[in-house]
Amino acid sequence: MKNQFIKTTALLAILFSVIISCNSEAEIEDEIVTELHTAYAEFNTDETDIYLSNNGTTVTIETTGLPNHDTVYWGEGNSGYIQESDVNTTPSIMSSNNNAVTITVDATPNLDGNTVSTELNTIGIAVSGASIFNDQEGNGALDQAAGSLDWTGAHIGPGVYHYHLEPKAFTDDDENLVGILLDGVFLYGRKCNSTGSYPTDLDTSGGHTSTTQHTAGISEYHYHIINELYSTTGSYIAFEGPYQGY
Repeated sequence: MKNQFIKTTALLAILFSVIISCNSEAEIEDEIVTELHTAYAEFNTDETDIYLSNNGTTVTIETTGLPNHDTVYWGEGNSGYIQESDVNTTPSIMSSNNNAVTITVDATPNLDGNTVSTELNTIGIAVSGASIFNDQEGNGALDQAAGSLDWTGAHIGPGVYHYHLEPKAFTDDDENLVGILLDGVFLYGRKCNSTGSYPTDLDTSGGHTSTTQHTAGISEYHYHIINELYSTTGSYIAFEGPYQGY
């Protein structure tokens, strides 16, 4: 009995050692990059600071959260203010004191794991410098806030200025870069650069693998805004999820 206990204990120790070793190898195998992906060059440098972090395994994006385009949400008196009489405005950008956002994403997304649902608040940063949110408002559907969305599918409520819909200020039924999501995967407009038309092979997240204008002929997994109208807005959800790159 004593010998059996010793053998069992030894076996468990070996298994634990193997698990630790495998985990260590997985950490070591995190891909290190020495240069930022070329897509990051499209981000608004006046409002974002983007740099490699964690020894080149992640990218950190620091943003003021202030968009580089006109909207009613700048508030009257601001040079970026435009009148949008049909928008039921929430507080203006300049009256909000918490626009700044910092996120850190994998430099090389992990596409081998399980999908992960999006959550409330910032799910990505757009090229404009402002946040991207999902298809929810608070704990309910976006319908309840549709009337407060400006011409480019964004509003404030709560906190930071953010896009729920296709941000027409910089992508309008085209292949333009929208931004980067929390899983490190880039989000593009409704059309694909590789074909010039709407992709037909998107997965449940709106993603597929093909070349883009930023990959020099190399295929890469990326998301698109799905070409399906959101019922109450006459526009398209920026990103519903789930993430594929965690």
